[in-house]
Amino acid sequence: MGQRTVTDPLDRVLLALRAERAPSSDYDLNPGVVLPEGRKLRSAAVLVPIFETRVILTKRSSKLRHHPGQIAFPGGKQDLGDPDITTTALREAEEEIGLDRGLVEVLGFLPRHETVTGFDVTPVLARVHGPFRPRAEQGEVDEVFDVPLAHLLELGRYRVEKRRWRGDWRRYYAVPYGPYYIWGATARILRNMADLAGPE
Repeated sequence: MGQRTVTDPLDRVLLALRAERAPSSDYDLNPGVVLPEGRKLRSAAVLVPIFETRVILTKRSSKLRHHPGQIAFPGGKQDLGDPDITTTALREAEEEIGLDRGLVEVLGFLPRHETVTGFDVTPVLARVHGPFRPRAEQGEVDEVFDVPLAHLLELGRYRVEKRRWRGDWRRYYAVPYGPYYIWGATARILRNMADLAGPE
């Protein structure tokens, strides 16, 4: 029998999830940064929800104190009442975009990611089943939108940019889509997913 051909772009990611992958970091593109040993990171999770062939993302409220107006996955820090990191991702998605966890099929975990704000983020990859109408959390989320998975898995869509942060130049990934400027940790997590998928 011949080798099975993978046609669904998500299938390419799922096949690669079986292998152990090193975590990524907001510092990956900034090798001159020296991180303190013994630093303590706070556990957090984001949901990477795939609905049909599109990835659901949010635009954070412009009124927020931290990361106003940025593009992000639904997610947040792990609460004491969360029995595991998957529960954190599902709870946050329910709160931020009104996603009923009964519609969510957890597929696995993308490589963990360390942020400059001191979080150890676990991206929970999931498929959303059934009809879903997003409901943005007032005061937290300005908009819920989606991006074609094929767009985000195309490595050529990613570029490295830089801006000043705390007096130094910081380099980061960006993967723009229409009016949405996706960058920073969100773009890095998506780049990890694209790297897992590999070329078509």
